Amino acid sequence: MSEENKIRDAADAIKGIVEAVPVYQDVVQPAAREVGTALQTVAKTLHILLAPVSGLVWGYDKIRDFVGEKVAQKLSEVPAEELRSPEPHVAGPALEALRYTGYQQSLRDMYANLLATSIDTKTAQQAHPAFVEIIRQMSPDEALIVRALAALGAAPTIDIRAEKKASNVGRWRLRHFSLLPYEAQCASPDLGSNYLVNLARLGVIEIRENYRLQADDETDVYTPLLDFPEVRLLKEQLDASSDLKPSIARGAVMFTQLGNQFCSACVFDDTHIRKNG
Repeated sequence: MSEENKIRDAADAIKGIVEAVPVYQDVVQPAAREVGTALQTVAKTLHILLAPVSGLVWGYDKIRDFVGEKVAQKLSEVPAEELRSPEPHVAGPALEALRYTGYQQSLRDMYANLLATSIDTKTAQQAHPAFVEIIRQMSPDEALIVRALAALGAAPTIDIRAEKKASNVGRWRLRHFSLLPYEAQCASPDLGSNYLVNLARLGVIEIRENYRLQADDETDVYTPLLDFPEVRLLKEQLDASSDLKPSIARGAVMFTQLGNQFCSACVFDDTHIRKNG
């Protein structure tokens, strides 16, 4: 092949590629346009879904108004000369956390209590800086459980294990079941055992297994738990099994030493209670 023919063939090949590009674009562009349209749709959907969230984030004015009303209300019984500026490492993170939790009443009330505690000279030592992070890692339901437990001091729990009749080998079918989430009117009481595990992880409560609570009037405090429909159904199923049997362990949840301090600082009634007064 002559040099001239090689050049001509190369030119024709390049021409063919150039001419094919519009065809390729015609094939690809509709798909690209569909992807672009889909991404726009997703973006619009996300914008719609996130819009309420952005509306829930508190700004400075909202936080200032909340502190001026709620915290002031809690300190209304404290003489002005016994008020102090709160420690920045407590108040600063608490105010920042209110930006994202202020819309949840059970959580914002805890922050308000903590701020009030840190401002009163007689209770300021109870306001540990770790409490801000503890509240931050609580769900609203868990805050309700803490308040309910604070009113009781301790609450009974039960565990149910399905064991083989022949060997006593088995597995847990129900763990740390408590009526606290129902008594506290949690939004998701079925997650109650997980809530208790998280509160124990935070060091607020301890879950005691094989520990039996006694009522002052000697009534069995575990009867309401055993009579709960979910528990009764599980027990009946295991009782009816040919090879399994229920093994029920009684226990309790109560505050740790840190949890008691947390309650003193973050959980009390609308009027500030002066622990050392």
